[in-house]
Amino acid sequence: MDFMESTELSSNAFYSDMRDIIVSARNNAFRGKTVRGAEIECLMMYRRLGERIFAEERRGQGPVEYSEGFLWNLSKELPEGFGGGVSARTLNMARKFYQIYSPETPLRAELNWFQYLYLIAIDDDYKREYYELEAVNQAWTQDELKRGIDSLLYERLLAGSDKETVLAIARKERAPEKLTEIIKSPMYLEFLTLRRDVRDCEKEVESAIVKNLRGFLPELGNGFTFVARRKRILIENDELFAGLVFYNHLLRCFAIIEVKTSEPTNDDVRRLRMCVGHYDKRGKLPGDSPTVGIFLRAARDDLSARTALPACNGNIMTLEYHLHLPNTGFYEVD
Repeated sequence: MDFMESTELSSNAFYSDMRDIIVSARNNAFRGKTVRGAEIECLMMYRRLGERIFAEERRGQGPVEYSEGFLWNLSKELPEGFGGGVSARTLNMARKFYQIYSPETPLRAELNWFQYLYLIAIDDDYKREYYELEAVNQAWTQDELKRGIDSLLYERLLAGSDKETVLAIARKERAPEKLTEIIKSPMYLEFLTLRRDVRDCEKEVESAIVKNLRGFLPELGNGFTFVARRKRILIENDELFAGLVFYNHLLRCFAIIEVKTSEPTNDDVRRLRMCVGHYDKRGKLPGDSPTVGIFLRAARDDLSARTALPACNGNIMTLEYHLHLPNTGFYEVD
């Protein structure tokens, strides 16, 4: 008996099981009357559907997804799930969901089905775990999780650290100890939505960052808070202005960012060093780490994006920023 024959003979029982899983989940969610309770019921439903599909596949000794529209036909007969019908593609995703998140793996009530769809599309186990942990730790929305994946957040952190450290911090097994474990290069600032005629104006870029701090702070790295813009500093006869001043409460240090649309000059470096030195003397408290100066420079072209953090020159470093996300080809969920 081939696989098609076995699925035809068992289709009534299979359909009945699948239908019962959906109806039971809907009833349980309705009785729970909480959003989180409904989310968990939804996740459990998809995992049970995936388990049942996988069991049918094993029984028939062939993949259900290749059974010439078997799941497509089944999806047309099944009752609606949570908020709509259950498509053949969703059934295939449920199968994969069960294989990755088996019943022995706790499901996270903080995440919904669409967020798990993004996670199961990631083949690397360590990478998937990082995004799952950060989605929970940072209370990411569905869009924020997608942006993290699309912006290659995990890969950019690996440029300044190692996999074990990145995961240990995400697991909260240890705290960050240096800036390279938090900050990323290049930075992606597509949310600034700058017009082309102002992209080469440093003050305009700086203003756009301040107006979009909600997007900039997570992109800069965990633990940063905004302190001041154009902070006036008097050093003997010199009047200086620190561009953007931030404080990182995880590392307990100030960070002064100077936006540049071109390569920093020697005079730029001198001024930034003076600002950093001033904050070390007058700004930081006992126990704080040394202040860091950062030149945030516009990427010259697509080829200038770096996969490794630029070498630090003492307490001064240069990072690049792009005004568009990389083209990762990541898919949209239904």
